[in-house]
Amino acid sequence: MEAKIVMGGGCFWCTEAIFSELQGVTKVQSGYSGGAIANPTYREVCSGRTGHAEVIEITYKPEQISFEDLVKIHLTTHNPTTKDRQGADWGSQYRSIIFYQSDQEKSTTERAIQEVQPLFENPIVTEIRPLEVFYEAEPNHQDYYANNPEAGYCQAVINPKLQKFRKNYQEKLKTEGV
Repeated sequence: MEAKIVMGGGCFWCTEAIFSELQGVTKVQSGYSGGAIANPTYREVCSGRTGHAEVIEITYKPEQISFEDLVKIHLTTHNPTTKDRQGADWGSQYRSIIFYQSDQEKSTTERAIQEVQPLFENPIVTEIRPLEVFYEAEPNHQDYYANNPEAGYCQAVINPKLQKFRKNYQEKLKTEGV
């Protein structure tokens, strides 16, 4: 049985690359959620006027990795203390956000935030909202890092995040050939 979670922490290229490496994660799709217009395009979302955030939809096996683990990894692999900003990327489309699909997921998310808060000097400002709809991003945004590892953004931004993630979560990474 598989489950899904939708969350955002800045550019979806970064978050997709990170979560694709976790044991129990079977699929990661980049997309948009949390806004007011149906079927938004990347250009529309980047304008900051749609209300959508760049997010990923993670399909995972709960018997291999828990919802709570995914939330904690999310919170510790981006800066959840900055509103509408991740590094040089700014705007509401880059906000830290976690969407829930049940009261249990909401309470688990709130508890996870409380548990990781001591790791941060500033308050966590991650938005928590019920999931209404996930819109898949255009094909050129899917598997961006895997398809463009030599691109400047991948080298300058994603690689350092992946190195830190791999060091901090070695025991949760997929093994070769899986």
